[in-house]
Amino acid sequence: MQNLTAPALAEWLADSSRAAPVLLDVREPWEIETAKIAGCVSIPMREIPARSEELDDEAQIVCVCHHGGRSAQVAMFLESRGFTKVFNLQGGIDAWSRQVDPKVPTY
Repeated sequence: MQNLTAPALAEWLADSSRAAPVLLDVREPWEIETAKIAGCVSIPMREIPARSEELDDEAQIVCVCHHGGRSAQVAMFLESRGFTKVFNLQGGIDAWSRQVDPKVPTY
């Protein structure tokens, strides 16, 4: 698993020459209603073991949570299942709100 900063993710998403990653938001639905990055796929952390087959193991996946702890655990779990292109958004949606898009609420 590689860690990815919020500004680095923003650069990646803005770079049309690169394939966009799957943004896997592992927070609870109420958290996503509060703050989210556009285009995220929502699978709560507790559902990942049962639903990981919904994800393409060849895709570049950036795991997102509130501060980066849950998403790091999910990224490690996905790697244990054979996913090789997994990233953790360091600092989570909170870092995204503070460093990239202040319109995304903090909570």
